[in-house]
Amino acid sequence: MTSLSVGVVLCLTGWITLYTLLCNTNGSRGSEWNCRLVTLFHGILAVCITAYIGYVEGPWPFTHPGTKNTPLQITAMVISLGYFIFDMGWCVYFRTEGPVMLIHHTMSILGILLTLSLGESGIESCAVIFASEITNPLLQARWFLRQLGRYESLTGEAVDVLFVVLFVFMRIVVGGRMLYCELISPWPRFIIKCEGVAMYVLSWVFMVDIGRFAYRKSQSKYRRWRNQHRSAAANGHDGKPTERLPYHDE
Repeated sequence: MTSLSVGVVLCLTGWITLYTLLCNTNGSRGSEWNCRLVTLFHGILAVCITAYIGYVEGPWPFTHPGTKNTPLQITAMVISLGYFIFDMGWCVYFRTEGPVMLIHHTMSILGILLTLSLGESGIESCAVIFASEITNPLLQARWFLRQLGRYESLTGEAVDVLFVVLFVFMRIVVGGRMLYCELISPWPRFIIKCEGVAMYVLSWVFMVDIGRFAYRKSQSKYRRWRNQHRSAAANGHDGKPTERLPYHDE
């Protein structure tokens, strides 16, 4: 446990150092911009490591839950644990996130700590990290596009659609399948199964918020289309020529 504690402290120090360097070299962008760069970097790194674990090193999380932690699984969890502690502290200090995201970070920290302390079920934790972080780059891209004033564009639309589709598929569909395999397997401990249920319920809480967002956005687009249609019809009724939209707006 001593070596694990040292590893977590080193990773936490690394994330803080990266954030500090970004603030010093990119201070004009603000603290949240630089924190989201750290988040983006962690998301890409975590996805790459856990994808290798799941698809190359093994074992397959759907068929071998509850197995002993491997060195690479431990490394992936320690890296992510250090990041979640850093981001949790940042969010609490700057008060940028609501209770749902803080609960997510708290459960992630406790889940990884539990898996590391038990020395087993690392493959499930890595699979959860992979499913959680694979949508992260799209979420950060959406925020950066807003800050740059480019969100209301085809790129912004594509990012939103990809994010929703990927979230539903990975968190709800694949996550539901993995939870089922976890619950029916005799190997994972009961407390690990409870953690899996809690994380899946939290995914549905996020899913409800995403569904509301998708509904509001679709309604807004429909109202905009309807208003444009009415304006075009009114112009035609008045005998005025209808102005053709530029090609890039069609």
